[in-house]
Amino acid sequence: METPAMWKRFRNWALAVGGLGLILCPASAQALLEPPFGLHWGDSPEKLITWASRHLLDVNISLPGDQPAMRILKIEPKKGFLPDSQAGAVEGRFLSGKLYELTVHYVDPEASADLMETRFQTLRKQIIQEQGPLLTNQQQRVVEDQFVTRTQSFHREPVKGLFLLLAFTEEEDLLRKTKVARFSLIYRNDNFRNELLAELKAPVPKE
Repeated sequence: METPAMWKRFRNWALAVGGLGLILCPASAQALLEPPFGLHWGDSPEKLITWASRHLLDVNISLPGDQPAMRILKIEPKKGFLPDSQAGAVEGRFLSGKLYELTVHYVDPEASADLMETRFQTLRKQIIQEQGPLLTNQQQRVVEDQFVTRTQSFHREPVKGLFLLLAFTEEEDLLRKTKVARFSLIYRNDNFRNELLAELKAPVPKE
């Protein structure tokens, strides 16, 4: 059973990560951690929508009322996976029409929790091979109201404010004897986000 709290924890972990990475050249690190699917930091929502249209994917757009400059796009197929991946959905966050965060969600209703964990570990090893060591962010097991929630998360931050987070959650229903699992890979550029926020707060020049 999926819970909103599960994904809220993912978001909190991503926002809490900081200051633990290796010091690299910012430009090379930013290129190293470019988002997937041919996207780049600062891309417009239209680029993601065009990609989704080309592959006949569903597009859901959220416009948070308390953040008028924010746009959240979630792309997913009607069934199966995104093109050339085992991911079930991708979610982009845009500020002032520019991409600063991309989350790839790995979900598969046909796969067991054990298989999903195997896929998670495979992806983790792939990231380590391509990007370098990941730091352990959190590993815990919580039992509450006949549910056991097990979480794992790892991150890499080559430059402060530019990072990726890999987070896994397995939830077991002790009463019904069932387990489900899913995981997400979050790419986030807080440096770029802060630049965009500063521009929004800057005074408008008088004509």
